[in-house]
Amino acid sequence: MEKILIVDDNQDIRQQLKWGLGEEYAVLLAGSVNDALNLYRKFMPGVVLLDLGLPPHEHTSVEGFRALAEMLEINPHAKIIMLTGNSERENALKAMQMGAYDFYPKPPVLSELKVIINRAFHLANIEGQNRQLQSSIGLQSANASGIIGQCQAMQTVFATIKKVASSDVSIFITGESGTGKELVAQAIHEAGIRRKGPFIPINCGAIPENLLESELFGHEKGSFTGAHAMVQGKLQYANKGTLFLDEIGELPFNLQVKLLRFLQEGVIQRVGGRENISIDTRTVCATNVDIVKAISEGRFREDLYYRISVITIALPPLRERGDDILLLANFFLRKFNDEYKKKVRRFSTAAVNYLKSYEWPGNVRELQNRIQRAIIMSDAAVIEPVDLGHETEMPNGPDVDTEERPIVTLREARDTVERNLISVAIDRHNGNIVKAAEELGVSRPTLYDLLKKHNLTPLTSTEKAPDMLP
Repeated sequence: MEKILIVDDNQDIRQQLKWGLGEEYAVLLAGSVNDALNLYRKFMPGVVLLDLGLPPHEHTSVEGFRALAEMLEINPHAKIIMLTGNSERENALKAMQMGAYDFYPKPPVLSELKVIINRAFHLANIEGQNRQLQSSIGLQSANASGIIGQCQAMQTVFATIKKVASSDVSIFITGESGTGKELVAQAIHEAGIRRKGPFIPINCGAIPENLLESELFGHEKGSFTGAHAMVQGKLQYANKGTLFLDEIGELPFNLQVKLLRFLQEGVIQRVGGRENISIDTRTVCATNVDIVKAISEGRFREDLYYRISVITIALPPLRERGDDILLLANFFLRKFNDEYKKKVRRFSTAAVNYLKSYEWPGNVRELQNRIQRAIIMSDAAVIEPVDLGHETEMPNGPDVDTEERPIVTLREARDTVERNLISVAIDRHNGNIVKAAEELGVSRPTLYDLLKKHNLTPLTSTEKAPDMLP
Protein backbone atom coordinates (compact mmCIF):
# COMPACT_ATOMS: atom_id res chain seq x y z
CA MET A 1 0.00 0.00 0.00
CA GLU A 2 1.36 3.43 -0.95
CA LYS A 3 2.28 5.79 1.88
CA ILE A 4 1.00 9.33 2.36
CA LEU A 5 2.14 11.76 5.06
CA ILE A 6 -0.32 14.30 6.47
CA VAL A 7 1.27 17.27 8.27
CA ASP A 8 -1.16 19.60 10.07
CA ASP A 9 -1.29 21.14 13.53
CA ASN A 10 -5.08 20.56 13.71
CA GLN A 11 -5.65 17.09 15.15
CA ASP A 12 -9.26 16.92 13.93
CA ILE A 13 -8.18 17.53 10.32
CA ARG A 14 -5.42 14.93 10.64
CA GLN A 15 -7.79 12.29 11.98
CA GLN A 16 -10.55 12.98 9.47
CA LEU A 17 -8.12 12.88 6.55
CA LYS A 18 -6.77 9.61 7.90
CA TRP A 19 -10.31 8.26 8.09
CA GLY A 20 -11.06 9.41 4.53
CA LEU A 21 -7.80 8.15 2.98
CA GLY A 22 -7.02 5.13 5.17
CA GLU A 23 -8.68 2.54 2.94
CA GLU A 24 -6.52 3.45 -0.07
CA TYR A 25 -3.22 4.49 1.52
CA ALA A 26 -0.99 3.85 4.51
CA VAL A 27 -1.48 7.18 6.32
CA LEU A 28 1.28 8.76 8.43
CA LEU A 29 0.42 11.71 10.71
CA ALA A 30 2.55 14.57 12.04
CA GLY A 31 1.67 17.79 13.86
CA SER A 32 5.07 19.51 13.71
CA VAL A 33 7.94 19.97 11.27
CA ASN A 34 10.40 17.84 13.24
CA ASP A 35 7.96 14.93 13.53
CA ALA A 36 7.14 15.26 9.84
CA LEU A 37 10.80 15.22 8.77
CA ASN A 38 11.54 12.20 10.97
CA LEU A 39 8.64 10.26 9.43
CA TYR A 40 9.59 11.42 5.96
CA ARG A 41 13.20 10.23 6.25
CA LYS A 42 12.13 6.90 7.73
CA PHE A 43 9.26 5.96 5.37
CA MET A 44 9.82 8.15 2.26
CA PRO A 45 6.08 8.50 1.48
CA GLY A 46 5.14 9.05 -2.16
CA VAL A 47 2.87 12.03 -1.42
CA VAL A 48 2.73 14.60 1.39
CA LEU A 49 -0.17 16.85 2.44
CA LEU A 50 1.60 19.77 4.11
CA ASP A 51 0.01 22.63 6.05
CA LEU A 52 1.84 25.95 5.78
CA GLY A 53 1.04 27.19 9.29
CA LEU A 54 2.81 24.90 11.74
CA PRO A 55 4.02 25.32 15.35
CA PRO A 56 5.78 27.05 16.92
CA HIS A 57 4.95 29.74 14.32
CA GLU A 58 1.53 28.49 13.25
CA HIS A 59 0.34 32.01 12.33
CA THR A 60 3.08 32.37 9.70
CA SER A 61 4.35 30.21 6.84
CA VAL A 62 7.92 29.94 8.13
CA GLU A 63 7.70 26.36 9.36
CA GLY A 64 5.77 25.16 6.32
CA PHE A 65 8.40 26.55 3.97
CA ARG A 66 11.14 24.98 6.10
CA ALA A 67 9.46 21.57 5.90
CA LEU A 68 8.94 21.91 2.16
CA ALA A 69 12.57 22.90 1.50
CA GLU A 70 14.00 20.08 3.62
CA MET A 71 11.73 17.43 2.10
CA LEU A 72 12.68 18.51 -1.40
CA GLU A 73 16.32 18.47 -0.38
CA ILE A 74 15.89 14.86 0.77
CA ASN A 75 13.95 13.90 -2.36
CA PRO A 76 13.80 16.41 -5.26
CA HIS A 77 11.08 14.29 -6.86
CA ALA A 78 8.73 14.47 -3.86
CA LYS A 79 5.04 15.20 -4.55
CA ILE A 80 4.05 17.70 -1.86
CA ILE A 81 0.53 19.16 -1.84
CA MET A 82 0.19 22.33 0.24
CA LEU A 83 -2.93 22.75 2.40
CA THR A 84 -3.63 26.47 2.76
CA GLY A 85 -6.10 28.95 4.17
CA ASN A 86 -7.79 31.49 1.90
CA SER A 87 -5.40 34.21 3.02
CA GLU A 88 -2.33 32.16 2.15
CA ARG A 89 -2.70 32.01 -1.63
CA GLU A 90 0.44 34.06 -2.35
CA ASN A 91 2.45 31.81 -0.05
CA ALA A 92 1.01 28.76 -1.78
CA LEU A 93 2.12 30.09 -5.15
CA LYS A 94 5.57 30.69 -3.70
CA ALA A 95 5.59 27.09 -2.51
CA MET A 96 4.76 25.95 -6.05
CA GLN A 97 7.73 27.93 -7.34
CA MET A 98 9.91 26.16 -4.76
CA GLY A 99 8.82 22.78 -6.12
CA ALA A 100 5.55 21.84 -4.41
CA TYR A 101 3.31 19.66 -6.58
CA ASP A 102 0.03 21.55 -5.97
CA PHE A 103 -1.91 23.48 -3.34
CA TYR A 104 -5.43 23.03 -2.03
CA PRO A 105 -7.44 25.35 0.24
CA LYS A 106 -8.97 24.43 3.58
CA PRO A 107 -11.42 23.04 4.45
CA PRO A 108 -10.66 20.22 1.99
CA VAL A 109 -13.32 18.50 -0.09
CA LEU A 110 -12.35 14.86 0.20
CA SER A 111 -13.55 13.77 -3.25
CA GLU A 112 -11.58 16.56 -4.94
CA LEU A 113 -8.51 16.05 -2.78
CA LYS A 114 -8.48 12.34 -3.70
CA VAL A 115 -8.30 13.25 -7.40
CA ILE A 116 -5.21 15.41 -6.80
CA ILE A 117 -3.61 12.77 -4.59
CA ASN A 118 -4.26 9.98 -7.11
CA ARG A 119 -2.74 12.03 -9.89
CA ALA A 120 0.31 12.85 -7.75
CA PHE A 121 0.90 9.17 -7.03
CA HIS A 122 0.43 8.31 -10.71
CA LEU A 123 2.97 10.91 -11.80
CA ALA A 124 5.41 9.86 -9.08
CA ASN A 125 5.18 6.25 -10.24
CA ILE A 126 5.76 7.18 -13.90
CA GLU A 127 8.77 9.33 -13.01
CA GLY A 128 10.15 6.55 -10.82
CA GLN A 129 9.80 4.03 -13.63
CA ASN A 130 11.54 6.41 -16.03
CA ARG A 131 14.47 6.83 -13.65
CA GLN A 132 14.77 3.06 -13.25
CA LEU A 133 14.68 2.59 -17.01
CA GLN A 134 17.45 5.12 -17.54
CA SER A 135 19.71 3.33 -15.05
CA SER A 136 18.99 -0.20 -16.33
CA ILE A 137 18.51 0.05 -20.08
CA GLY A 138 22.19 -0.58 -20.96
CA LEU A 139 22.52 -0.36 -24.75
CA GLN A 140 19.06 1.17 -24.83
CA SER A 141 20.27 4.18 -22.85
CA ALA A 142 23.22 6.55 -22.83
CA ASN A 143 25.66 3.66 -23.23
CA ALA A 144 24.57 3.47 -26.87
CA SER A 145 25.97 6.86 -27.87
CA GLY A 146 23.28 8.66 -25.89
CA ILE A 147 20.30 6.83 -27.42
CA ILE A 148 17.35 6.65 -25.02
CA GLY A 149 14.16 4.73 -25.63
CA GLN A 150 11.96 1.96 -24.34
CA CYS A 151 9.10 1.73 -26.86
CA GLN A 152 8.83 -1.35 -29.06
CA ALA A 153 10.02 0.46 -32.19
CA MET A 154 13.22 1.55 -30.44
CA GLN A 155 13.74 -1.92 -29.00
CA THR A 156 13.75 -3.18 -32.60
CA VAL A 157 16.35 -0.54 -33.48
CA PHE A 158 18.58 -1.56 -30.55
CA ALA A 159 18.29 -5.25 -31.46
CA THR A 160 19.29 -4.46 -35.05
CA ILE A 161 22.29 -2.39 -33.91
CA LYS A 162 23.47 -5.33 -31.81
CA LYS A 163 23.12 -7.76 -34.73
CA VAL A 164 24.84 -5.65 -37.41
CA ALA A 165 27.65 -4.27 -35.23
CA SER A 166 29.78 -7.42 -35.58
CA SER A 167 29.48 -7.45 -39.38
CA ASP A 168 30.85 -5.00 -41.96
CA VAL A 169 27.85 -4.57 -44.25
CA SER A 170 26.54 -1.20 -45.44
CA ILE A 171 23.75 0.28 -43.31
CA PHE A 172 20.99 2.62 -44.48
CA ILE A 173 19.18 4.64 -41.78
CA THR A 174 15.87 6.34 -42.54
CA GLY A 175 13.81 8.71 -40.42
CA GLU A 176 12.56 12.25 -40.11
CA SER A 177 14.94 15.09 -39.29
CA GLY A 178 15.82 15.10 -35.60
CA THR A 179 15.12 11.41 -34.88
CA GLY A 180 18.75 10.59 -34.05
CA LYS A 181 20.17 9.02 -37.23
CA GLU A 182 23.74 10.11 -36.47
CA LEU A 183 23.49 8.70 -32.92
CA VAL A 184 22.50 5.33 -34.37
CA ALA A 185 25.44 5.48 -36.80
CA GLN A 186 27.78 6.23 -33.88
CA ALA A 187 26.31 3.36 -31.88
CA ILE A 188 26.94 0.95 -34.77
CA HIS A 189 30.52 2.19 -35.03
CA GLU A 190 31.24 2.04 -31.29
CA ALA A 191 29.77 -1.46 -30.93
CA GLY A 192 31.39 -2.77 -34.10
CA ILE A 193 34.67 -4.26 -35.22
CA ARG A 194 35.94 -0.83 -36.39
CA ARG A 195 35.42 0.98 -33.09
CA LYS A 196 39.18 1.63 -32.73
CA GLY A 197 39.17 3.46 -36.06
CA PRO A 198 37.79 6.95 -36.82
CA PHE A 199 34.12 7.84 -37.18
CA ILE A 200 33.88 10.43 -39.97
CA PRO A 201 30.49 12.12 -40.54
CA ILE A 202 29.68 14.30 -43.53
CA ASN A 203 26.37 16.00 -44.34
CA CYS A 204 25.83 15.76 -48.09
CA GLY A 205 23.12 18.42 -47.99
CA ALA A 206 25.14 21.03 -46.12
CA ILE A 207 28.10 21.38 -48.50
CA PRO A 208 27.86 23.24 -51.84
CA GLU A 209 27.89 20.90 -54.83
CA ASN A 210 31.10 22.37 -56.28
CA LEU A 211 32.96 21.61 -53.02
CA LEU A 212 31.37 18.28 -52.13
CA GLU A 213 33.47 16.15 -54.51
CA SER A 214 36.69 17.56 -53.05
CA GLU A 215 35.32 17.14 -49.52
CA LEU A 216 34.61 13.47 -50.15
CA PHE A 217 37.49 12.39 -52.40
CA GLY A 218 40.16 15.06 -51.83
CA HIS A 219 42.07 16.91 -54.52
CA GLU A 220 45.56 17.26 -55.94
CA LYS A 221 47.57 20.46 -55.89
CA GLY A 222 46.67 22.68 -58.84
CA SER A 223 43.59 20.65 -59.79
CA PHE A 224 41.44 23.81 -59.72
CA THR A 225 41.75 27.50 -58.87
CA GLY A 226 42.64 27.83 -55.20
CA ALA A 227 43.97 24.26 -54.86
CA HIS A 228 47.34 25.30 -53.48
CA ALA A 229 48.12 21.94 -51.86
CA MET A 230 47.09 18.31 -51.93
CA VAL A 231 44.13 17.65 -49.60
CA GLN A 232 42.83 14.29 -48.40
CA GLY A 233 39.09 13.70 -48.59
CA LYS A 234 36.80 12.40 -45.87
CA LEU A 235 36.81 8.95 -47.44
CA GLN A 236 40.55 8.67 -46.91
CA TYR A 237 40.29 9.96 -43.34
CA ALA A 238 37.71 7.22 -42.68
CA ASN A 239 40.19 4.45 -43.62
CA LYS A 240 39.96 1.56 -41.10
CA GLY A 241 36.92 3.23 -39.56
CA THR A 242 33.36 4.26 -40.43
CA LEU A 243 32.15 6.86 -42.93
CA PHE A 244 28.71 8.30 -42.15
CA LEU A 245 27.04 9.98 -45.14
CA ASP A 246 24.11 11.91 -43.74
CA GLU A 247 21.35 13.16 -46.08
CA ILE A 248 22.69 11.04 -48.92
CA GLY A 249 19.45 11.70 -50.76
CA GLU A 250 20.87 15.18 -51.44
CA LEU A 251 24.03 13.81 -53.12
CA PRO A 252 24.34 15.22 -56.68
CA PHE A 253 23.73 12.65 -59.41
CA ASN A 254 27.25 12.86 -60.88
CA LEU A 255 28.81 12.14 -57.49
CA GLN A 256 26.48 9.17 -57.01
CA VAL A 257 28.31 7.46 -59.89
CA LYS A 258 31.71 8.10 -58.31
CA LEU A 259 30.53 6.94 -54.88
CA LEU A 260 29.09 3.75 -56.40
CA ARG A 261 32.45 2.95 -58.01
CA PHE A 262 34.17 3.36 -54.67
CA LEU A 263 31.68 1.09 -52.91
CA GLN A 264 32.12 -1.58 -55.58
CA GLU A 265 35.90 -1.46 -55.95
CA GLY A 266 37.17 0.09 -52.70
CA VAL A 267 39.37 2.64 -54.50
CA ILE A 268 39.14 6.39 -55.12
CA GLN A 269 40.92 9.02 -57.18
CA ARG A 270 41.38 12.53 -55.86
CA VAL A 271 40.04 15.42 -57.95
CA GLY A 272 42.72 16.09 -60.58
CA GLY A 273 44.57 12.85 -59.78
CA ARG A 274 45.05 9.54 -61.54
CA GLU A 275 46.39 7.39 -58.74
CA ASN A 276 44.04 4.72 -57.39
CA ILE A 277 43.96 4.91 -53.60
CA SER A 278 42.62 1.90 -51.72
CA ILE A 279 40.25 2.70 -48.85
CA ASP A 280 39.02 0.21 -46.25
CA THR A 281 36.00 1.72 -44.50
CA ARG A 282 32.50 0.83 -43.48
CA THR A 283 29.75 3.00 -44.97
CA VAL A 284 26.64 4.05 -43.05
CA CYS A 285 24.19 6.29 -44.93
CA ALA A 286 21.09 8.15 -43.81
CA THR A 287 18.32 10.26 -45.29
CA ASN A 288 15.05 11.93 -44.32
CA VAL A 289 13.68 11.95 -47.89
CA ASP A 290 11.55 9.30 -49.60
CA ILE A 291 14.36 7.52 -51.41
CA VAL A 292 11.99 5.28 -53.41
CA LYS A 293 10.26 8.37 -54.75
CA ALA A 294 13.64 9.94 -55.56
CA ILE A 295 14.57 6.83 -57.55
CA SER A 296 11.28 6.90 -59.48
CA GLU A 297 11.85 10.58 -60.32
CA GLY A 298 15.40 9.89 -61.56
CA ARG A 299 17.10 11.86 -58.75
CA PHE A 300 18.80 8.87 -57.12
CA ARG A 301 20.47 5.85 -58.69
CA GLU A 302 18.72 2.57 -57.98
CA ASP A 303 21.98 0.58 -58.14
CA LEU A 304 23.53 2.90 -55.53
CA TYR A 305 20.50 2.45 -53.28
CA TYR A 306 20.87 -1.34 -53.33
CA ARG A 307 24.58 -1.02 -52.62
CA ILE A 308 24.14 1.18 -49.51
CA SER A 309 21.05 -0.54 -48.07
CA VAL A 310 22.13 -4.10 -47.30
CA ILE A 311 20.53 -3.50 -43.90
CA THR A 312 17.93 -0.76 -43.37
CA ILE A 313 17.10 0.77 -39.96
CA ALA A 314 13.92 2.86 -39.78
CA LEU A 315 13.78 5.33 -36.88
CA PRO A 316 10.27 6.19 -35.61
CA PRO A 317 9.19 9.83 -35.19
CA LEU A 318 8.98 11.00 -31.59
CA ARG A 319 5.18 11.39 -31.75
CA GLU A 320 4.88 7.61 -32.21
CA ARG A 321 7.14 6.68 -29.28
CA GLY A 322 4.61 7.00 -26.43
CA ASP A 323 6.16 7.23 -22.96
CA ASP A 324 9.63 7.71 -24.50
CA ILE A 325 8.69 11.39 -24.71
CA LEU A 326 8.62 11.71 -20.91
CA LEU A 327 11.68 9.47 -20.59
CA LEU A 328 13.65 11.80 -22.86
CA ALA A 329 12.18 14.95 -21.32
CA ASN A 330 13.30 13.97 -17.83
CA PHE A 331 16.73 12.96 -19.15
CA PHE A 332 17.18 16.38 -20.76
CA LEU A 333 15.86 18.11 -17.63
CA ARG A 334 18.56 16.50 -15.48
CA LYS A 335 21.23 17.01 -18.13
CA PHE A 336 20.63 20.76 -18.51
CA ASN A 337 20.04 21.23 -14.79
CA ASP A 338 23.58 19.97 -14.22
CA GLU A 339 25.01 21.86 -17.18
CA TYR A 340 23.56 25.25 -16.21
CA LYS A 341 23.63 24.74 -12.41
CA LYS A 342 19.85 25.15 -12.12
CA LYS A 343 17.41 23.60 -9.62
CA VAL A 344 14.39 22.88 -11.80
CA ARG A 345 12.77 19.84 -10.20
CA ARG A 346 10.05 18.63 -12.52
CA PHE A 347 7.40 19.31 -15.15
CA SER A 348 3.96 20.44 -14.01
CA THR A 349 0.98 18.22 -14.78
CA ALA A 350 -0.06 20.63 -17.53
CA ALA A 351 3.46 20.51 -18.99
CA VAL A 352 3.41 16.70 -18.94
CA ASN A 353 0.09 16.73 -20.79
CA TYR A 354 1.53 19.15 -23.35
CA LEU A 355 4.65 17.04 -23.87
CA LYS A 356 2.49 13.98 -24.52
CA SER A 357 -0.04 15.67 -26.82
CA TYR A 358 2.26 17.85 -28.98
CA GLU A 359 3.18 16.40 -32.40
CA TRP A 360 6.95 17.19 -32.23
CA PRO A 361 7.64 17.87 -35.93
CA GLY A 362 11.31 18.42 -35.05
CA ASN A 363 11.40 15.15 -33.08
CA VAL A 364 14.04 14.55 -30.38
CA ARG A 365 16.10 17.54 -31.51
CA GLU A 366 13.13 19.87 -31.00
CA LEU A 367 12.34 18.34 -27.60
CA GLN A 368 15.95 18.80 -26.48
CA ASN A 369 16.07 22.41 -27.67
CA ARG A 370 12.80 23.34 -25.99
CA ILE A 371 13.80 21.86 -22.64
CA GLN A 372 17.24 23.45 -22.86
CA ARG A 373 15.60 26.84 -23.41
CA ALA A 374 13.14 26.22 -20.57
CA ILE A 375 15.92 25.35 -18.13
CA ILE A 376 17.98 28.41 -19.10
CA MET A 377 15.06 30.86 -18.86
CA SER A 378 13.12 29.45 -15.89
CA ASP A 379 13.54 30.85 -12.39
CA ALA A 380 10.99 28.46 -10.86
CA ALA A 381 11.35 24.87 -9.68
CA VAL A 382 8.59 23.61 -11.98
CA ILE A 383 8.43 23.82 -15.78
CA GLU A 384 5.06 24.96 -17.17
CA PRO A 385 3.76 24.70 -20.77
CA VAL A 386 4.63 28.35 -21.44
CA ASP A 387 8.28 27.58 -20.60
CA LEU A 388 8.23 24.96 -23.37
CA GLY A 389 6.99 27.49 -25.92
CA HIS A 390 3.39 26.25 -25.93
CA GLU A 391 1.86 29.71 -26.09
CA THR A 392 4.28 31.12 -28.64
CA GLU A 393 3.54 28.63 -31.43
CA MET A 394 2.04 30.01 -34.63
CA PRO A 395 -1.38 28.45 -35.29
CA ASN A 396 -0.81 28.26 -39.05
CA GLY A 397 2.74 26.90 -38.96
CA PRO A 398 6.15 28.51 -39.47
CA ASP A 399 5.31 30.01 -42.91
CA VAL A 400 2.85 32.56 -41.51
CA ASP A 401 3.76 36.15 -42.40
CA THR A 402 4.61 37.50 -38.95
CA GLU A 403 4.66 41.10 -40.18
CA GLU A 404 0.87 40.95 -40.65
CA ARG A 405 0.31 39.45 -37.20
CA PRO A 406 -0.88 41.96 -34.56
CA ILE A 407 1.67 42.63 -31.84
CA VAL A 408 0.70 41.16 -28.47
CA THR A 409 2.51 40.92 -25.18
CA LEU A 410 3.51 37.60 -23.66
CA ARG A 411 0.90 38.10 -20.92
CA GLU A 412 -1.83 38.67 -23.52
CA ALA A 413 -0.79 35.55 -25.41
CA ARG A 414 -0.73 33.53 -22.20
CA ASP A 415 -4.17 34.75 -21.17
CA THR A 416 -5.62 33.95 -24.60
CA VAL A 417 -4.36 30.38 -24.60
CA GLU A 418 -5.33 29.89 -20.94
CA ARG A 419 -8.87 31.12 -21.63
CA ASN A 420 -9.22 28.85 -24.68
CA LEU A 421 -7.98 25.76 -22.81
CA ILE A 422 -10.40 26.39 -19.95
CA SER A 423 -13.33 26.92 -22.33
CA VAL A 424 -12.57 23.69 -24.19
CA ALA A 425 -12.27 21.70 -20.94
CA ILE A 426 -15.53 23.12 -19.57
CA ASP A 427 -17.36 22.36 -22.82
CA ARG A 428 -15.90 18.87 -23.10
CA HIS A 429 -17.21 17.94 -19.65
CA ASN A 430 -20.56 19.71 -20.03
CA GLY A 431 -19.82 22.21 -17.30
CA ASN A 432 -18.55 19.66 -14.74
CA ILE A 433 -16.00 21.72 -12.82
CA VAL A 434 -14.42 18.76 -11.01
CA LYS A 435 -13.69 16.86 -14.24
CA ALA A 436 -12.53 19.99 -16.07
CA ALA A 437 -10.17 20.85 -13.21
CA GLU A 438 -8.80 17.31 -13.26
CA GLU A 439 -8.12 17.51 -17.00
CA LEU A 440 -6.40 20.90 -16.65
CA GLY A 441 -4.28 19.71 -13.73
CA VAL A 442 -5.51 22.31 -11.22
CA SER A 443 -7.68 22.23 -8.12
CA ARG A 444 -11.35 23.17 -8.23
CA PRO A 445 -10.88 26.49 -6.34
CA THR A 446 -8.04 27.40 -8.70
CA LEU A 447 -10.29 26.75 -11.69
CA TYR A 448 -12.99 28.97 -10.18
CA ASP A 449 -10.41 31.75 -9.79
CA LEU A 450 -9.41 31.32 -13.44
CA LEU A 451 -13.06 31.40 -14.55
CA LYS A 452 -13.51 34.65 -12.66
CA LYS A 453 -10.27 36.05 -14.09
CA HIS A 454 -11.35 35.39 -17.68
CA ASN A 455 -15.01 36.31 -17.10
CA LEU A 456 -16.18 32.80 -17.98
CA THR A 457 -19.45 31.42 -16.59
CA PRO A 458 -19.49 27.75 -15.46
CA LEU A 459 -22.63 25.65 -15.70
CA THR A 460 -23.00 25.51 -11.94
CA SER A 461 -26.59 24.32 -12.05
CA THR A 462 -25.46 20.81 -13.00
CA GLU A 463 -22.85 20.53 -10.28
CA LYS A 464 -23.24 18.48 -7.15
CA ALA A 465 -21.95 19.88 -3.88
CA PRO A 466 -19.56 17.29 -2.36
CA ASP A 467 -19.38 16.79 1.39
CA MET A 468 -16.97 19.12 3.18
CA LEU A 469 -14.61 18.09 5.94
CA PRO A 470 -14.71 20.32 8.99
